[in-house]
Amino acid sequence: MAACPKNNARVFVSGPSSWNTMVYLDALPEPRPHTIFAEETVETPGGTSLGKALNLAALGATALLLSPIGPDMRGEQLRSLVRSVGVEDLGATSQVTERHINLMTRSGERLSIYAATPQGVQVPGKDDLQREMGASDAVILDLSDTSSTLAPLAKASGTPIWTDLHDYDGASSFHEPFVESADYVFMNADALGDPKPLMSRLIAAGKRLAVCTLGAEGAVGLTQEGGFVHVNAAPTNVVDTNGAGDAFMAATLMAILGGAPTRDALEAGAQNAALALQSKHLHASLDALL
Repeated sequence: MAACPKNNARVFVSGPSSWNTMVYLDALPEPRPHTIFAEETVETPGGTSLGKALNLAALGATALLLSPIGPDMRGEQLRSLVRSVGVEDLGATSQVTERHINLMTRSGERLSIYAATPQGVQVPGKDDLQREMGASDAVILDLSDTSSTLAPLAKASGTPIWTDLHDYDGASSFHEPFVESADYVFMNADALGDPKPLMSRLIAAGKRLAVCTLGAEGAVGLTQEGGFVHVNAAPTNVVDTNGAGDAFMAATLMAILGGAPTRDALEAGAQNAALALQSKHLHASLDALL
């Protein structure tokens, strides 16, 4: 699709939303029975797809979110918050809302406990979804069973597909449908020593862009047209690390849709990630609502 100004972009986002209980500790617990005291506990929306949708909406995009949410109290709260910040909810349902208990340290270490996962997921009909995808400037398929089943539909829509592989090691079978279908691939370096060989492999396989975020060391990108591009992390006051990767990808996507070169797009991602690090929530738009 042709590049478009960021305030006219339309982005279809498929993947997880959740309700998270964030428990901040001075260190992750040892694997033995004992009592520990939290420094702070925060109740907040979570989920990588909700994080991207919040950032996209804040950057001026029309963000369409396909994310299974239950009819329970937390699910109703999630849907209300989604509407409040301008994200369009496409109405995917689950018998229960996904819930996480995240044990966190201030340095970003995390132990995630999945307290509830989506069950009995229902989504709109294939014709409706393909029409929405086809009318969008980008489709984001985040890691989830729902997104995996939608990959062929997204491919058939003809809209460029973006995916966030998180801690992909280059071999996981669960990630393969997303790797196969995507045109733009993002990941972090948690499971990789040197990400560049994997990134080169992805570009050789026909991907338009491969990006690996490196935490405090910034990010590195690779396209078919040029060599590796490294950008530094933007200076910031770190309050919470959750959602920084989603903020980075959303701003990079918007910059590329607007016609920015790779380095400028990655720098826009770094700046937006720095803003996310300053909030206890997935995006600062939630600060006044929670």
